[in-house]
Amino acid sequence: MTGRRRDRPSAIESISAVTLATRVTARSVEFYTSLGFELRYGGPEAEFSSFAVGNGYLNLIAQPAERPLSWWGRVILYVSDVDALYDHALRLGLSPQAPPRDGLWGERYFHLTDPDGHELSFARPLPRGGPGSG
Repeated sequence: MTGRRRDRPSAIESISAVTLATRVTARSVEFYTSLGFELRYGGPEAEFSSFAVGNGYLNLIAQPAERPLSWWGRVILYVSDVDALYDHALRLGLSPQAPPRDGLWGERYFHLTDPDGHELSFARPLPRGGPGSG
């Protein structure tokens, strides 16, 4: 595509939901609720569960063992206090990839992997004047 904008029927405004596959729904529901996600639909025995995340949703869908799960990327979730959530994750016995740090792009963040290998990044924009600002 060249520098011209094409006519579009609608602008992309936000993400409504992200749906992640899980092998063991009960384990994943426990993981997300223990981190403070609010379960809105489904639950430990459901084939589909949905958690409120701001104005959107994080969904879990059960996958049969014969269907492969593979790495697909990372969900980035803004939180009110990155360090407090990191400390909470440690108290739960979880293993974040590294302690919270300030990214050059202007966010404080840490990464955590859910029970099915999906990467989650918990982040908060840094105040103006932080790393990467200019």
